[in-house]
Amino acid sequence: MSRTTSDIDRSRPAAGTTAKAPAPRRRWRLRLGGHQPIGILFVSPYLIYLAAIFVYPLGFAVWMSFHDYFFAAPGVQVDRPFVGWDNYTTVLTDPDVWRSFANIAVFLVINVPLTAVASLVLADALNKKLPFRSFFRTAYYIPYITASVAVVGVWMFLFNSDGLVNQALGPLAPDPSWLINSHLAMPVVAVFVAWKQLGFFVVLYLSALQNVPQELYESAALDGAGRLRVFRSITVPAVRPATLLVLILATVTGANLFTEPYLLTSGGGPDGATTSPVLLMYQRGLQQGHPDEAAAIGVILVVLITAVSLVYRRLVERD
Repeated sequence: MSRTTSDIDRSRPAAGTTAKAPAPRRRWRLRLGGHQPIGILFVSPYLIYLAAIFVYPLGFAVWMSFHDYFFAAPGVQVDRPFVGWDNYTTVLTDPDVWRSFANIAVFLVINVPLTAVASLVLADALNKKLPFRSFFRTAYYIPYITASVAVVGVWMFLFNSDGLVNQALGPLAPDPSWLINSHLAMPVVAVFVAWKQLGFFVVLYLSALQNVPQELYESAALDGAGRLRVFRSITVPAVRPATLLVLILATVTGANLFTEPYLLTSGGGPDGATTSPVLLMYQRGLQQGHPDEAAAIGVILVVLITAVSLVYRRLVERD
């Protein structure tokens, strides 16, 4: 038998009243597992991968940073006592550590804006109907998938003291040359990394531009808006989520800078001008035998990059 109208009315909440909030236990269950907890089962392989590759090493690094840790022969049991904040005090009073963080700050100030602006401009150009558009899309992506050793060799050939760049500049070439100049070495590394990774970020922006409604551009054209106005008023706001992703990825990858200064400047030269925190961790942990200090540097780096990423998110969401 069907329900009467009065029964239906009685089952509905009265006007001016709110629906009953879920119980605290059910609310926490929804927050942890969602409306379909079986989804946790499907994503569990990736969660296990994250725990094994990221969570466990990070936790072990934090543990190392609070202990007098050193490498020992396999199977040898040694005492690694708890030393509290001693490793952090050691690295925070070391001028080489401060200089490495200053170097990476210079790198990020140059690399991140250059990467974001150049990749968005190129993606916007490649999103239009151009001759040989597929060729240009592929060409910009090739450096990203090419081995770093190969492209580093090309840049060393270009920026050596007798390289093509100095030959083209003639008397305007810097002395000392680019990669052995303490003021120019890190900017050259920053530009190199931006050029090498440009293709990846162009692909991110291209995928975001595919979701921008074409009606917006058509309306702007009817209103007589110029290309610069369309780019600033439509393209940039429409890809803001992609911009946040680009900023965070460029910052995280830049903060983990290692291969480029190691190869381009022979391990952080000249005179430590391109030494990054990760390169210093390698030197302290493996070459000098102080993995506990290297772990402390790594933990500080993780905290700083997390803070910068949160600032990016706040600024992008506020705009």
